[in-house]
Amino acid sequence: MNDAGTQWLTQEAHDRLAAELEHLSTTGRTEIAKRIEAAREEGDLKENGGYHAAKDEQGKIEARIRTLTELLRTAVVGEPPTAHGVVEPGTVITATILGDEERFLLGNREIVGDASDIDVYSEASPLGQAILGAKVGDTVAYVAPNGKTIEVTIVDVATYSG
Repeated sequence: MNDAGTQWLTQEAHDRLAAELEHLSTTGRTEIAKRIEAAREEGDLKENGGYHAAKDEQGKIEARIRTLTELLRTAVVGEPPTAHGVVEPGTVITATILGDEERFLLGNREIVGDASDIDVYSEASPLGQAILGAKVGDTVAYVAPNGKTIEVTIVDVATYSG
């Protein structure tokens, strides 16, 4: 279901991101261009904080547009995969990590947006790579960025319900 360049998205997440892309590509670009032009008219650009702030914002908008364009181009849109006891992208995992039980979605953080309090881990992250394909009851390990080996025991795999 998920090759290296493909991400799963719910229809709601796809629609929300498409609307954001449309807004940034039109209104967002127009507004930032006006801010840059207004700041440019203030004179010396070397010491013009408003100009530099607007240019930074323009860079962020353009980066977000590129990110959204690529995600929407490659996304598989549909219902969450039905959980069957195996960790896969789009499932909600309950796991014991460093002695604490944690619950999180494996997939793209854009699936949940800002309205959810569930943590999201990418399947490309060290944790995601370690648990992908693991079954309930399996214990796997991965090396964290700090060099420590961390064991993870899969407690439950559930269907994502949004």
